[in-house]
Amino acid sequence: MNVVERFRDHSVEQEAFYLDVIEGLSGQTKSLPCKYFYDEKGSRLFDEICTLEEYYPTRTELGLLEQYGGEIAQLAGSGVELIEFGCGSLQKIRVLLSALPSLQYFVPIDISREHLLASAQDLASDFPNLQITPLCADYTRPIDFHDPVDVTKRIGFFPGSTIGNFTRDEAISFLTVLTSILGPGGELIIGVDLKKDEAILNAAYNDQLGVTAAFNMNILERINRELGGAFDIEGFCHRAFYVADPGRIEMHLESLHDQSVVLGDKEFSFAVGEMIHTENSHKYGVAEFATLASEAGFDTLKTWCDEDDLFSMHYLQVRK
Repeated sequence: MNVVERFRDHSVEQEAFYLDVIEGLSGQTKSLPCKYFYDEKGSRLFDEICTLEEYYPTRTELGLLEQYGGEIAQLAGSGVELIEFGCGSLQKIRVLLSALPSLQYFVPIDISREHLLASAQDLASDFPNLQITPLCADYTRPIDFHDPVDVTKRIGFFPGSTIGNFTRDEAISFLTVLTSILGPGGELIIGVDLKKDEAILNAAYNDQLGVTAAFNMNILERINRELGGAFDIEGFCHRAFYVADPGRIEMHLESLHDQSVVLGDKEFSFAVGEMIHTENSHKYGVAEFATLASEAGFDTLKTWCDEDDLFSMHYLQVRK
């Protein structure tokens, strides 16, 4: 059975997208869920962001995976099913798979259907002995998994510091869900961005080429394309900045003038300077994240950081 035949499509329905947008824009502080960045165009733009000089997380995390792949393999052992949550272009998993040559089962999960399927097919051509079962789904919602018969342990892979998109309470709730997916003794390899100089953080989300701005603006374009929205794209601009308390980068779309936008039977008014909050990216200290993971039911087995203390990678185990 090939990748296409194993592909499972639990795509987010258009109605759910519409209802989430309406709910977000109806709040006292307007917002949009960052998961909707990732249609096909948004996924391509994020891949481009990951190559930018200012955007240190991707290359730093790849360096950690390359440097400590042997230790990861020793911790992982054999008889493993590997599940990647929010896999994107499957770049980082290639490094991890090279360190786990005996791995038989891999489940990449992503919300962007076309991007996931294309990336999974490319991966299958490079790892022909690996059974890949791509799953298009919103991994923040309940997912039904089917165990291969000879799997002794599940390991989750959650790179890119995507955990930072959640508030602290949301992160604990999400990690708690992962403990039930992975099961007692299951393990999780997770990337976490570290707190650092604000200038480095602000530059990473305000690149000179404007790719991050295009990525942020694409959520409005997607609403127009898929939901029949009437956003004036030129009437908004990208804003990203660090907020020391609670320690996160915030991304917003700022209205450049007073305006109204019609979506379905709803009309939303925006004052000049009013923001739509599109994403959080929380940063953690190593001990701070270990405490958070513990509250969710994980024990920390190992933590690795790069020499400049830009990024951390944690190997966690579900408490038995």
